[in-house]
This record gives sequence, structure tokens and C-alpha cells, in this order.
Amino acid sequence: MPLHIAVDLVFFTGRKGGSESYVRGMFPAMAAAHDDLRFVGIGNRELAENPPDWFPGEIVPLPVSGENRVTWALAEAFAVAVQARRIKADLLHCPSNFGPSVRLLPTLVSILDVLPIKHPEWVPGGRARGVQLLSRATARAATRIHTISEASADDIVKLLGRPRSDIDMIYLGADPVDLPPRAERTGRPYVLAGGNRMPHKNHARLLEAWTLIPEVERPRLVVTGSHGDDPLTPLVRQLGLEDDVELRGWVTAEELAGLYEGASAFAFPTLFEGFGLPVVEAMVRGCPVIGSDLPVLREVGGDDMVYVDPYDTRSIADAVRRVVSDPALRESLSAAGLKCATRFTWQRTADAHAEVYREMVRNR
Repeated sequence: MPLHIAVDLVFFTGRKGGSESYVRGMFPAMAAAHDDLRFVGIGNRELAENPPDWFPGEIVPLPVSGENRVTWALAEAFAVAVQARRIKADLLHCPSNFGPSVRLLPTLVSILDVLPIKHPEWVPGGRARGVQLLSRATARAATRIHTISEASADDIVKLLGRPRSDIDMIYLGADPVDLPPRAERTGRPYVLAGGNRMPHKNHARLLEAWTLIPEVERPRLVVTGSHGDDPLTPLVRQLGLEDDVELRGWVTAEELAGLYEGASAFAFPTLFEGFGLPVVEAMVRGCPVIGSDLPVLREVGGDDMVYVDPYDTRSIADAVRRVVSDPALRESLSAAGLKCATRFTWQRTADAHAEVYREMVRNR
């Protein structure tokens, strides 16, 4: 008999980075390999009006907008579980940090990181206290918690109080995107960077590091990931980097894959991550990675990337100069990264989730 899994997609807008990459990558792999599982998405109005082709089931709408953080957060706290029980789901999976405040059916919540608890100073708009309350209520009510690295599992135990035995650690994945053959690189080399513009992504120090690279050696810096007017624009002007930095904004998965392939390196001087999916996305395209010396990135990238002190602009600048100027090093990092990335596929992620789903339903 098939298992009926309700999936909370109220948060989904198509422009939220890692959590959306997770559901877009995993659920097609899940549907392709696990025909005993049936999925229904519980979505916002916009998602129901334009159902995504990657989700293997119908979308049942709630009367909330994915663009309104307050309403969809409240929907996740209360209405999603009610809807899941109404459609007689065997299990509810909430894949983006938040879920019901009361358990009405077996519920798996994916807590991708604990940034609002560990670093409330980085939560914008004065929302830290409210987000912390929702995070703690979610962690208490969840039947089980999924997270995406051992570093994040340790944080959940310490900061949210759930025992390690209640936590399933399953890595995220990345699969190559089919692209036309890459043309020979010509012109000025570039380094790629990305991510939202929250403070922990550390774009300001990255830009400041660029000013420490002598102009004759300075590659272009292409930065993706913003919507509308980019808040980095004033700093680019202030630092006199208008000819060196391109703020590309939001790009499609295909465009991003092409940018990885053409880049001399990917720079990721982040201050905090739950996993560091862009590291794997770069590696799977053969792009050398320069990233922060954090436990979670060591867990994911091992010895196959160049590490920097993310608080030290000179450390960042020196690493960029070293990688961009050394073809042999880039070739070595590219080959090592491609091998490292084979540990992280969406099919592995999906298979591990399927086992968690089945075990939770057996034990309900």
C-alpha cells in the first residue's frame, strides 16, 4: 500500500536559494526511484496557480501568499498540519526550517541551520525574536528532525534541545546540468560569488578583499543572488570597483551552471552555513572553490578546496590571487572537487529520505 506524504511548500517562491534547491533537486529523484510513495504539496496561492514541473504530485493551496513572510510562517505553524490531516496524509514533511507548533500527525521537519538562534544579529528586519519562537516551537513539536550536516546536528542538540537520536543527518546533493560544450575561455578571467545579501554571506569583506589585489592581477568578480536593486551597489561604487565587479542578480540554474563552468574559481567567504550547497554545486561543474575555514565546510569540502579566514580580507585576497594565477593548482582543485562531489547526489538524498519516511510511518 502506498504511503501518502504531504509536503509543506507554503514557503516556496522560486527565489529563496538553498531550501528551494533542496526540494527541486530531491523530489524528482524521489519520484523516479520510490513508487511506493505518493506526494501532495501544500502550497501558497502563487504555487497552486503555477504548479512546478519538478514536484511529483498535486498542489493543495492555502489562502496565503509566499511573498508574505508573516502569513506563510503562521500557516506553517498551524494550517499546514490541519490540511495534511484533512487530506489523510500518513506523514507531513516540512523541508524549510519551520513546521507545526502542535503535532497532529507524524511530522519530519528539515532544520537546515540554526542561524536565527545562534546569530540573531544577522536576522534582518527585527524578526529575530519571532523567528526564534517559531524555531523552538517547531523543534518541540516535530516527530523527527532532519538536518544537513553533522555540524548542524550538533547545533540543534545544543541550541534546540533535541537529543541526537531524534535527528536524521542527510546531506544535500547537486547534479550536473546539461549544457552545450564549453567554449574556450577568452578575455579577462572572473571569479564567481553568490548568495543572498544577508550579513553572514560576507560580501562586504569579499569586495574589500578585491581592492587588495593589484589591478594588473585583479580578475573580475561576478556576484549572483540578489533581487531588484542590489544593496551591494553603493559599496562597489565607494570602493571604486565599478570596472571590476558585476552584480548579476538572480540567475536560472542553467545560467548559474554556465557561470561555474566559465569561472576561474568560486569564492565563498561565508561566516555561517548549515551545509554549504554552493560548494558542491561549484565542484560538480569542475570549478575550483575558495571557501571559509569553518567546520561545516571542512566536513563537506575536505581537502579539496582552498580555505581562508573569512574575517581577514588579506587572507581572502591572497587565496584568490594564488588560485587565479596558477593553472596547475586550478586543474588539481577542479579534479579533486569533481571527485568530492560524487559523495553528494540528489538520488542519495532522496533514498535516505525515503527510508526515514517509511520508518516514521512504521513507528507512528
